[in-house]
Amino acid sequence: MRILIVEDEWEVATLIETGLEDYGFTADIAGDAKEAQLKLAETEYDIIILDVNLPVISGFDLCRMIRSRFETLPILMLTALGNTDSKLNGFDAGADDYLVKPFEFRELVARLRALTRRNAAPSVENPILKIADLELNQQSKTVKRGNQKLMLTARELTLLEFFLKNQNKALSRNEIMAHVWELNFDTGTNVVDVYVNYLRKKIDKDFTPKLIHTISGIGYIMQATDD
Repeated sequence: MRILIVEDEWEVATLIETGLEDYGFTADIAGDAKEAQLKLAETEYDIIILDVNLPVISGFDLCRMIRSRFETLPILMLTALGNTDSKLNGFDAGADDYLVKPFEFRELVARLRALTRRNAAPSVENPILKIADLELNQQSKTVKRGNQKLMLTARELTLLEFFLKNQNKALSRNEIMAHVWELNFDTGTNVVDVYVNYLRKKIDKDFTPKLIHTISGIGYIMQATDD
């Protein structure tokens, strides 16, 4: 796995780089948005670790730039900004995950592995998952509703795939966290609700019937009926 670390504090960046290499990963460092864009033009990366507080161009803006060019490249924001607004800004910019400093390195590695594993195209006999007029091709990672192509991030694709494979089944937030993030411990965030809301905006907002429904006190369910 080749990882690009975008972090302006060199000591922090090198500590992350060394830790990742201890786990067998290959990591490069970019100190700002300009250097990150140059490296992305020269090298193919499996995932990006992105700080928010970068000089000149913020991590949020850089995330939007990257997402506009690399639709499914996983982006994990790693920052000291742990308030809800910052997390929502990160997700809105196109980040697939958000981890707050200080962090446990084993959690960072678990999140990276989960992101890249889920982004890999599976080999399946019938790659099409479908409900109503919504289709997900698991091999090409393309999504369409009716005749309209929908652009989803890597994490949104993973969440949609999980919903499609569990149609008409009530899913708790803990179940979603365990299967989509592959993490079996409390992350201390409302990340599941955030991603469900973003997914809804893309697959449900301008379409009928609505497909993702909230079950009070439990979680969510995907079914082709309106509330």
